[in-house]
Amino acid sequence: MKFLDQAKVYVKAGAGGNGCVSFRREKYIEFGGPNGGDGGKGGDVWAEAVDGLNTLIDFRYQQHFKAERGTHGMGKDRHGAGGEDVTLRVPVGTQILDEDKETLLADLTEIGQRVLLASGGNGGWGNARFKSSVNQAPRNANPGEPGEERTLWLRLKLIADIGLVGLPNAGKSTLLAALSRARPKTAAYPFTTLHPNLGVVELGEGERLVLADIPGLIEGAHEGAGIGDRFLGHIERTAALVHLLDGTQDDCAEAYVTVRNELSAYGAELDEKRELIALNKIDALDEETVAARMSELREVVGAEKDIIAISGVSGAGLDELRHKLSELKRLQSADDEAADQAEADEAPWNP
Repeated sequence: MKFLDQAKVYVKAGAGGNGCVSFRREKYIEFGGPNGGDGGKGGDVWAEAVDGLNTLIDFRYQQHFKAERGTHGMGKDRHGAGGEDVTLRVPVGTQILDEDKETLLADLTEIGQRVLLASGGNGGWGNARFKSSVNQAPRNANPGEPGEERTLWLRLKLIADIGLVGLPNAGKSTLLAALSRARPKTAAYPFTTLHPNLGVVELGEGERLVLADIPGLIEGAHEGAGIGDRFLGHIERTAALVHLLDGTQDDCAEAYVTVRNELSAYGAELDEKRELIALNKIDALDEETVAARMSELREVVGAEKDIIAISGVSGAGLDELRHKLSELKRLQSADDEAADQAEADEAPWNP
């Protein structure tokens, strides 16, 4: 299935049905009076986050969504039926933006979460609504109101616990395959990964996390170099980042700084997330070279961040990596609980 994380859609709610002008006419019954029914309400357009989807590819083949119009009112006080709603089924993590692509209307982050995109028009009143003591035979009825219509953008930001970042060909996809059952495309050339991949990493005793692998960044990605930095949106929701470095390249410290600069230029506080630095491909290096690379990185990174040496091919250091990933997830859980508690403490007391 082809990955698509952005789509433009046009939605239109159903118009309301028209009210009816009718009078009761039965044998032996005089002065029957008005009995025109109301029109039905037009259908609404909704968006719902559902399980089992991880791409917006369906919206490449259908961009227009129109709800059903309400049925017109009829005589004998018969009201029209409401039009059927239309629901856009989207993956969890989908953001709904206005036509300007900047105004956020909704962020669907949980399965079953729904949001109203366009409201159907109300049905018109029949002439039975207008009868009164001074207007006993009204001959007017209201037309149905038009439904809302708008153009929207859907943008998918994958839900993951940890994100993998690094230069092209740093071994991110190979590492994802080694840690999970995901099978992303791997090859010995840059930009093998052209769209994000997700993998579930088992940490033991029922504990697991979702790891996101995104395409590699190069210098100037925020200006469109390479394949740009658009895919960084998929790691905005992650709790932490694993910065993967190719140990076989000459200057690992420079590679680290390059990616950090791109994260900072992108914004969204990506450069402020917790970070674990992993020196990859140590199976191709001797111990002295690994020690030299680690020392160079420590001078640039500082003492506050962890640096580990691993190999996605041989599996060296992956147990330590899993342990570090588990720690990052627990730290984020503790932060979330503290934030929830602080919000509860600031909320006004209610009896």
